[in-house]
Amino acid sequence: MAGVLYIVSTPIGNLEDISFRALRILKEVAIVAAEDTRHTKTLLTHYGINTPLTSYHDFNKEEKAPVLLERLKEGQSVALVSDAGTPTISDPGYFLITQVLAAGLRVVPVPGASALLAALAASGLPTDAFVFEGFLPRKAGPRRRLLESLREEHRTVVVFESPHRLRSSLEVIREVLGARRIVLARELTKFHEEFLRGTAEELLKGLDTRTLKGELTLVLEGKRERKGRLAN
Repeated sequence: MAGVLYIVSTPIGNLEDISFRALRILKEVAIVAAEDTRHTKTLLTHYGINTPLTSYHDFNKEEKAPVLLERLKEGQSVALVSDAGTPTISDPGYFLITQVLAAGLRVVPVPGASALLAALAASGLPTDAFVFEGFLPRKAGPRRRLLESLREEHRTVVVFESPHRLRSSLEVIREVLGARRIVLARELTKFHEEFLRGTAEELLKGLDTRTLKGELTLVLEGKRERKGRLAN
């Protein structure tokens, strides 16, 4: 019997944010394929799990996927984990999953922490429909074009951003999307967890007196309807 590829969600900061099922799977599989083995080793050690680790990331996915696929065919189950949160959300897990499915093997999700959903849930913005765009493009041109494509989007928009590009991204958001509500979630589930709320202009003023560090998630209000006409 072939093995199973488990897509295991891991904590995004607080090590307590992991399910009993996830811990059991991490103990039972033959190997854990991790985006960064050093990072995942910390989690496994914390819970006394000694399952062997192997690296699987953007730079080795094409050579590592066939190796993992062969182990699955031999009957060994594999747990795929990212550095934090749910694998395949802005990480290279998608490539491996397509290979496993093409081979007719099972892929089983083990749900858990997600920065995307945590930020959205606590944002105070509409959650009945939303769009996730992953990390905003690094380069200014593609970043602006993406935001311009979202100008008419009525659903809440969630994106990831890095601290050193935050100011430039907020400046473009201010120019393209106007005075929409924004929630900036920083260091979710960690000791310095913080939610900053306001327009792009208001958030930019706050950056004049401080520098933000850590993992950032931006939740952007969609285009609103007011009195029979569309508002910015």
